[in-house]
Amino acid sequence: MLPLKEKDKPIIQKLLSAGCCVRCVLRFCCVSVQAAYRKPHQDTLKELKAFINNTENSKSQESAEENSKSHDAAVPDPTEDPPSKRAKLEPSETGCLPEDDTAAAAVVKLKDEESSVCVVCLGILQELCGLTQAVKIAEKVKAEKYEFDTLVLSVSLPAQLCVREHSCWLHVKKELREKSMAVDKDDVIQVKEAFKWIMQGQVAKELGGVAVVTRSFFEVGVEFTHPETDADCHFLATTCADCFKPTKNKQSVFTRMAVVKALEKIDDAKFLKHYPCPPAQPSSSCISQDVQCLHVSVFVAGRYNKFCRSLPQTPWVIDGERRMESSVEELIAAPILSAFRADGFNFSSSGREDVDVRTLGNGRPFAMELLNPHRSRFSKVEMKQLQETINKSSDKIRVRDLQIVTREAMSRMKEGEEEKTKSYTALVWTQKPIQSEDIAFIDDIKDLTLDQKTPLRVLHRRALAVRQRVVHSMTTRFLDSHHFYLGLKTQAGTYIKEFVHGDFGRTKPNLCQLLKTDTDILELDVESVDVDWPPPIPE
Repeated sequence: MLPLKEKDKPIIQKLLSAGCCVRCVLRFCCVSVQAAYRKPHQDTLKELKAFINNTENSKSQESAEENSKSHDAAVPDPTEDPPSKRAKLEPSETGCLPEDDTAAAAVVKLKDEESSVCVVCLGILQELCGLTQAVKIAEKVKAEKYEFDTLVLSVSLPAQLCVREHSCWLHVKKELREKSMAVDKDDVIQVKEAFKWIMQGQVAKELGGVAVVTRSFFEVGVEFTHPETDADCHFLATTCADCFKPTKNKQSVFTRMAVVKALEKIDDAKFLKHYPCPPAQPSSSCISQDVQCLHVSVFVAGRYNKFCRSLPQTPWVIDGERRMESSVEELIAAPILSAFRADGFNFSSSGREDVDVRTLGNGRPFAMELLNPHRSRFSKVEMKQLQETINKSSDKIRVRDLQIVTREAMSRMKEGEEEKTKSYTALVWTQKPIQSEDIAFIDDIKDLTLDQKTPLRVLHRRALAVRQRVVHSMTTRFLDSHHFYLGLKTQAGTYIKEFVHGDFGRTKPNLCQLLKTDTDILELDVESVDVDWPPPIPE
């Protein structure tokens, strides 16, 4: 039996006569027993009819007994119908059913309109949450070939359902107030909750028993639209204009959140002035859009070496024209994308080197966010094989310590961005001839503070500012009268090229000032990026 109470009777009467489906009736009666919504529509209809009829019959019987007691002196005519029977069968003088038969009239009306579209859920809790819909969802999931153990079912509903639900709530609110019954609107079961209660088991069965849960890495989205009633929300834009502000990413200002916010602000009288109560009967059900599958992002991290002086870190495109045929990002991403069968990716790294700079030593930490991966689980052996695939694909780069990490661990790469240190080796040219003793003093310089105005070469993409950076230590190795190698250990973010040639005095002090001659940088290598992430994986 349905878990209904006597106080639910006026709600049921009003909603049935308004054109609500039986499951919406249960929602407004605050029925939270999930099994009640899973019952076939017809079975629920019969139980609602029986519930109302039993209530009415008991009232009629009580009325007959009282009538009999008040006329105990009179002798009844055996040819006459008992008073209770007359009350049920005879029309009143006005030609209408007696007041006690309002519920029966509502049930009769519902029976005549069993195929009618619900005025509140617009058919979502009727034919749109049955076996056909479950099969459609399951077939889409199977076709996409995702790797998952559980799934969560999400539902996107037309914003106008909020308006229709509010209208029906006001429709029963007066009745409840007259009966001195307190029911909070927040206790009404949401359409999407009822839909999930009905569909989860059916979808799970169609997918061979996969658990449909409330939280999962894999989400299956069902979206409904109802073009016929799209205009239902429009009056709110004039009554609550501040709730509807255009945004770049939204096609319509009438988002579900905006409509909910407007309905919280509008008073009952103003709402009823602009919108019918109960809502008008729709002629068609909602349209079920394509089922959307989405797996949460998977994060892959590692370290890369770059051995080429003509390879940018990311695709190099200027004025729509590609300047280099490939990039570090693309060489790493292509095999990973293929292996995880992801729709896309976001690449990030601990700093970046110029196109003509090599990255040696243990390499530079990097991370990739893989968007909507169809495969998400890899063993350590499989990750090792994927790393080898990347390394065999090109001699320009090499990857190490490739591993799957958590989203939270990604922040480790960016922690202490300004505090970490980097080591470099630069090949320096001097205009004035030098001897080894001319550069020896550089080895003794410690923690040299630089004022670096934004370099001219990056001014187009970085704000003009003066940034202080520290050169912690330097070493020199004499090569010939015009060349020497300069080793540097610096604070992250130091512009090495500008320190060497001075950038027209925009970096102070600089190597030109220290050596009292013009200097320039011919080659630069990153020797180490001192970040202890990701964890090293033994070879």
